[in-house]
Amino acid sequence: MAVMASARHILVPTEKECLKLKQDIEAGLDFAAAAQKYSKCPSGRDGGALGQFSRGQMVPEFDRVVFAEAVGKVHGPVKTQFGYHLIEITQRTDA
Repeated sequence: MAVMASARHILVPTEKECLKLKQDIEAGLDFAAAAQKYSKCPSGRDGGALGQFSRGQMVPEFDRVVFAEAVGKVHGPVKTQFGYHLIEITQRTDA
């Protein structure tokens, strides 16, 4: 059985904006509310939720974080070809 993960993210165009949002979230701003307001990804409408996926379904930079870092924490900025992401791993099943 493949390792599966669920995550939500916020996509913004600049590292500066990403760092500011991370600070705000760490200070108490709700992640889903921030995603709805600031994310440039269509998933922002759903609070940044990406659903469940396995390794290889997302870009490599995203996979590296989601399948290696701590669940329940906000990680980033993570730079991809799309911009800068804050990623919160909401769940991961290890094979």
